[in-house]
Amino acid sequence: MAAKIVGQKLSAKDKFRKNCKGIRRNWQLYLLLVPAVVLLFCFTYIPMYGIQIAFKDFVPKLGIEGSKWVGFEHFQTFFNSFQVKSLFTNTITLSLYSLIAGFPFPIILALMMNQIRVKRFKQTLQVVTYLPHFISTVVMVGIMLIVLSPSSGLFGNIARMFGVIDPPNLMGQAGAFQSIYVWSDVWQHAGWDSIIYIAALAAVDPSLYEAATVDGAGKWQKIKYIDIPFLLPTAVILLIMRAGNIMNVGFEKVYLMQNPLNTMVSEIIATYVYKIGIISNQYSLSAAVGLFNNVINFILLLLVNQVSKKMGDTSLF
Repeated sequence: MAAKIVGQKLSAKDKFRKNCKGIRRNWQLYLLLVPAVVLLFCFTYIPMYGIQIAFKDFVPKLGIEGSKWVGFEHFQTFFNSFQVKSLFTNTITLSLYSLIAGFPFPIILALMMNQIRVKRFKQTLQVVTYLPHFISTVVMVGIMLIVLSPSSGLFGNIARMFGVIDPPNLMGQAGAFQSIYVWSDVWQHAGWDSIIYIAALAAVDPSLYEAATVDGAGKWQKIKYIDIPFLLPTAVILLIMRAGNIMNVGFEKVYLMQNPLNTMVSEIIATYVYKIGIISNQYSLSAAVGLFNNVINFILLLLVNQVSKKMGDTSLF
């Protein structure tokens, strides 16, 4: 019987029985998941009921059920808006810039950390690189405003030391907005994001390094032929997840960095949804834009996952 089951695929009924046995055997572990599942259901799935206001002319007094059904009218309004082109351009450009600039740094940092043999120095370096992650977005933008101030900031003072009489206001320059956003983000989160790669490298069998040393491999050869292949599956999974959020650029930081001088490049879909939904009270239009944005993210997630699955054996599902 066992040979028969191994030799052929299990039926749906057999899979169900197998899963039930696994649940009964590890019921304590599944019990620990219950609070997280309940919270996820309450704060993620139940609010999906409100998605229908994207297809209605929502009036708070009438409620969701009492509001008039208008179909795709709000989607058409958004697509006919003069801002739609700049919104997509700004969002995609900023997101791709963040992905290209920020994605390799945690991997590089993890590879560097893995080569450090002085334990004390390694621990200190890890703490130093992790700490910026815990700075809140508001405080981070405040630090950037102070440091980059042309009058009293570090940037302004250094520029005057080198003979620049009137230092530029970088926070007010449209051309500098994306670079300031991206590289400050890299500095803040590269250390924290490297943790998962460091954990993956910790699982490498030490005998592989010993065998490579016996064969005369140097540090670069060990990184190339041992470390990087071990990191690739983890990197691919994280890349797929990042691709699924390519249209979701951090709202808080962008909104706090916005000013009348850089709005032309800093107005993204997330800030637009906030302004028309919360400030202008156009709830249905903001819901339609947000729904469209999430659908695009979902499609990108499926596409990147499928490409990864075909090119290699690594995928989310």
